[in-house]
Amino acid sequence: MNRPDVPDRRTRRPPRPLDAALLDELALGYVARFATSTGKLSAYLNRKLRERGWDEDAPSPPDVAAIIARMAEAGYVSDEGYARMRGASLRRRGLGARRIAQDLGQAGIAPDLREEAMGSAQQARAAALALARKRRLGPFGPRDDDGRIDPAVREKQVAVFLRAGHPLAMARALVNAAGEREAEDWVYDADD
Repeated sequence: MNRPDVPDRRTRRPPRPLDAALLDELALGYVARFATSTGKLSAYLNRKLRERGWDEDAPSPPDVAAIIARMAEAGYVSDEGYARMRGASLRRRGLGARRIAQDLGQAGIAPDLREEAMGSAQQARAAALALARKRRLGPFGPRDDDGRIDPAVREKQVAVFLRAGHPLAMARALVNAAGEREAEDWVYDADD
């Protein structure tokens, strides 16, 4: 129980305001721990500036853009590398092009780099197949004795694909696949 006449030992001192050296240290520590984009690094540094403030005794105001440019020039931050890595990671998780574009957009990746990170049509189909396997959808899920999927279950499965960012045609193709072999062949079929 806190007594009003005794100070609370758990109260923390406010963090020291930032100066150029501390801001550089924060940026370097962030890029050392996380694969990041210039947009995410900028958001991080600006958030730290809002939280801690800028030291009034510092000779010049903070230049976040210059710090990010130095990090990019040194190769610590690469939007292209981040987009490629993050796009591949999301595809392996089974996410579609719409969700990948949304994720990369939030990371501050330029539209042309987002487009490159989407991958090929075959990679998009492989991502949908990975989702079907992981979530036991379509040919990987339960069926009745005749090998059919209940229409209500089918619609729910299609909705899972749509929420994952896959197009409707792709979702229907996988959910309606007769078997696992047909679904796997569909990934490499170039006619569709």
